[in-house]
Amino acid sequence: MPAPQPIGVFDSGYGGLTVLQSIVRKLPQYDYVYLGDNARTPYGTRSFDTVYHYTLECVQHLFRMGCRLVILACNTASAKALRNIQQLDLPTLAPERRVLGVIRPTTEVIGRFTASGHVGILATRGTVTSESYRVEIEKFFPALAVYQEACPMWVPLVENGEHLDPGADYFVRKHLKNLLDQSPDIDTLLLACTHYPLLLPKIREFAPDGMTILSQGEIVADSLADYLDRHPEMAEQCSKGGSRRFLTTDSPEDFSRQAGLFWNEPVAAERLNL
Repeated sequence: MPAPQPIGVFDSGYGGLTVLQSIVRKLPQYDYVYLGDNARTPYGTRSFDTVYHYTLECVQHLFRMGCRLVILACNTASAKALRNIQQLDLPTLAPERRVLGVIRPTTEVIGRFTASGHVGILATRGTVTSESYRVEIEKFFPALAVYQEACPMWVPLVENGEHLDPGADYFVRKHLKNLLDQSPDIDTLLLACTHYPLLLPKIREFAPDGMTILSQGEIVADSLADYLDRHPEMAEQCSKGGSRRFLTTDSPEDFSRQAGLFWNEPVAAERLNL
């Protein structure tokens, strides 16, 4: 058997670092390599075909680096590319490797958090238009009523460091109101973009009292730990040295500086030319 290799974590930019941070807290013994496709972000406004092409290209690079397990820590990539990669590409490109996303783990448990049976999804436009959350939630909790709201300004607010400034108030209030206007019975909000946890202080400020607000990091980390427990043959192929490596398709200096918003330690990124 080939030597164990790191677990790959992919995102269109920085947001997946919030997922990786939760995974590292849960499973610190593994090695991880993070790839952010910052040169081509954002994915949320791009077509299905474009997101699929970009995501597959990055997954293949992580495979060439030796990764046998890759996590798409990006809701848009999970919504627009994961199914094709799993069903069409892996059987011929790398049948012994696995690519997992962030939507399935979340939809498997979301019904446990709501008392009213009404849940709201806050996401990028690409994730909302894909209808992936409605489709997946229907499989596990068919009685749930699902409402969605696209928040196109939230990612730029975060990446420009303005997410906690007074200027963010308008956009947080606007999209929460649009979502809650769809149903007064919504009692659970899912932040279905990995950037959105950085807006939690604002979201909590303007959301109704008692609202349950879910971020995906811990859910995905718990799901990955369960997956590795159930698939010891895959766990054995993932190296355990506790290392972290960060790659970006754009400026490593910019990535290292911006990553401080999402990561609690200094990051030394490397440039990747696809």
